[in-house]
Amino acid sequence: MLRQLYIKNFTLIDELNIELHSGFSVITGETGAGKSIILGAIGLLLGQRADTKSIKQGSERCVIEAHFDLSRYDLEQFFIDNDIDYDANDTIIRRELTSAGKSRAFINDLPVALSMLKELGEQLVDVHSQHQNLLLSKHDFQLNVIDILANDSRQLADYQSVFAEYQSKKQQLRVLEEDIERNRQNVDFLQFQYEELANAKLIDGEQEELEQQSETMTHAEDIKTALYEADNALNGDSNGVTLLVKNAENALTSINKVMPQTADLSERLNSCRIELKDIADEVSRLLEHIDFDPAELENINDRLDKIYELEKKYHVENVAQLIAQRDELEKKLNNIENSDDALAAARKDLLQTENKCRKLADALTALRKKAAKLIESEMRTRLAPLGMPNINFEIKMESDEIGKNGQDKVSFLFSANTSTPLQPISQVASGGEIARVMLSLKAMISGAVKLPTIIFDEIDTGVSGKMAEKMAEIMQEMGACERQVITITHLPQIAALGNHHYRVSKKETSTGTTSSMIELDADERIREIAQMLSGSDVTSAAIENARQLLKVK
Repeated sequence: MLRQLYIKNFTLIDELNIELHSGFSVITGETGAGKSIILGAIGLLLGQRADTKSIKQGSERCVIEAHFDLSRYDLEQFFIDNDIDYDANDTIIRRELTSAGKSRAFINDLPVALSMLKELGEQLVDVHSQHQNLLLSKHDFQLNVIDILANDSRQLADYQSVFAEYQSKKQQLRVLEEDIERNRQNVDFLQFQYEELANAKLIDGEQEELEQQSETMTHAEDIKTALYEADNALNGDSNGVTLLVKNAENALTSINKVMPQTADLSERLNSCRIELKDIADEVSRLLEHIDFDPAELENINDRLDKIYELEKKYHVENVAQLIAQRDELEKKLNNIENSDDALAAARKDLLQTENKCRKLADALTALRKKAAKLIESEMRTRLAPLGMPNINFEIKMESDEIGKNGQDKVSFLFSANTSTPLQPISQVASGGEIARVMLSLKAMISGAVKLPTIIFDEIDTGVSGKMAEKMAEIMQEMGACERQVITITHLPQIAALGNHHYRVSKKETSTGTTSSMIELDADERIREIAQMLSGSDVTSAAIENARQLLKVK
């Protein structure tokens, strides 16, 4: 529950630090006093978008902070999942806005994204404002009410998982059908391309080898001359370096005994001679195999020209990519040839998933229909004491195409008396009737969802007198079930039943208009309700009436 609210420099509020309580609390005040400002501040804490115009004029920064007691609610997992320190007795949410347009959000002093603040806020506070009554005309809202009261979140999640799979396979089938149709239209062209690449008999790495052979044969004369000169220098009969090194080695060897230090030199020359001999033999072999064949060179260059032409045509850089193109074309042609089988398999797979989806949707429908009957019965029970003894409330469920939330189309049908036929509630219910219906739904939902705090913003619009008192009793009952219920009201009958009473007021100061909020003591509360009864001129009769409403002497 919301234990404490602190607001500084927000619109008309200089500084507000108010303690709040469990149970049923009421907030009153004249129109324009600033009650909507309080709600606006709470809205920012719940993740709503901020506007720098919200900062009090002349201030650089505004701060809104709330302390929550979560000890009776199972919310620890959220903090574990998001790596946030958890204090069940004092969870702090804070928003800060600057005149420069910066907005920061904090949970227990840890900076967080606005989306995370909103995710937590949705589990802490439900603010019901007057415009939410319009939701009764929305089929999605009506279906959501049934899902909450049917407690089918696990079944709905299972269905949505399979439905997402169904949607994905449906898209895959559409892409497959389009690809096959497109390929069928181009089959002759694809066949031509494949045959062109297949007939080329491409071998990975051949381009590099052919380019080297072409380079070598193009310079055959230069290569032959160089090799001949090298061979002559190494193997010449009279002055070849191999023979000269051999002669030097023999000369040194002949004096090894008389001059031992030459032994190492002769060994080194022997090693050099062996290496030179290997080089000379290799040069000789190369020289023997160098032969310029113009016809072979022409064949090599023709093959290279063909490869280059194909690479340019297919916009690739090497033979490996040409081979990949050929294999892809072959795959497409095989797919076209086997397209009927592929389509049949894909359609069968889609149908199986669709059947699974419909089976889960049927299970959802069964749960919803069961819940709908209970809702109809309880709504009639709840609305009868609220001035609608002849109320008829029915939930119409029709089958629809399977979608994200199943196959059910829901309509809340309403009639205030037995003589009027049932019609969609948004078309026939008055503002006061819709307010009572929404309060009854909220009371039912609050029993199914363990939400710490519920705030009603003038849900009593269009009702008065005894009906207002009955609505207050419902909110009082909601607040008694480990829940905090706060309502903003203009009706003394509702204000009198609050366990705690706050007043919002505004005054003119030297710096401008300011709004404030205080908790009223017993005497202040009597006077506030008396003023609500009689206006600014509080009479003794109004005071006595207020005492009677408050059941005090």
